[in-house]
Formats: sequence, C-alpha cells, structure tokens
Amino acid sequence: MVDTDLAALYRTSTKALKQQVKRNIARFPADFMFELTGEETKELVTNCDRLRTLRHSSANPMVFTEQGVAMLSSVLRSEEAIKINIEIMRAFARYRSLMRENEELKLEIVKLDEKVNAVFQFLLDKIDKLHEEKNQPRIPIGFKTLKKN
Repeated sequence: MVDTDLAALYRTSTKALKQQVKRNIARFPADFMFELTGEETKELVTNCDRLRTLRHSSANPMVFTEQGVAMLSSVLRSEEAIKINIEIMRAFARYRSLMRENEELKLEIVKLDEKVNAVFQFLLDKIDKLHEEKNQPRIPIGFKTLKKN
C-alpha cells in the first residue's frame, strides 16, 4: 500500500506517517517497506489515476507490504490507528482467503478440463473408427445370379 493511502486511512498526514517511519526505520526492513524511485513514481502515477496527486510531489512515496502495514501499528499509536490497522489486517486475510479459493477453483477447472479433453478424444477416436469402417468395401447383399462363361 502506498503511504498516501495509509495516511488517509489512519487519518494523519503523509508527512507525519513518513516521519514516524523514518524515526523507527529499524522496524521496516526492505521486505516490509521500500521507497519508490523517481521513475517508478512516474510510472505509478501514469498507470493509476487516483494517485495523480503524487505527480507534483518532491518526495518519492513509500510502499508498504502486509508486514509493513502491520508494523505501522507499533509506530502509529493512536486508538484510531490501531482500529484501522486491525481492519487492514482483516482485509489482507480475506484477500489471501479469496486467492486460496481461486487457486482451488483453478485446480478444479483444470481437472474438469482434463476430463472433458479425455471424453472429446474418446469421441474423436470413435468417429475416426466409423470413417475407417465406412471406407471399407461392402459385401453385396440381395439376389445373386450365377454367370456362366
């Protein structure tokens, strides 16, 4: 999550949020939080219209992973920040649950696809066999006369 979004959720200024993070930087290793480069910021602003306010910002935004967001609760100690952080953690848990469900659904679809492919292959083989039988010469049926030479 981008620092401006988190500041809005925690009802604080982005400057205050960044200040607290910098004061407690030991709590935010690279896999918890990182700062975007100028080029990354430009690309983010280009791709996300809702972040257009970052276009004219002199400071590059900080981006927080799930663990970084969780760590913010120890840095931002207001009651509001704690409540908001709990809701964010619940949202992440729901998101992971949905991703797991989607993975299970994907596996079920793959299994079903394999079954359907097997049935289609069986039917195609049967159709090919019927075509082969159709092309073989038939034994004439009906009244036969003997020819004398």
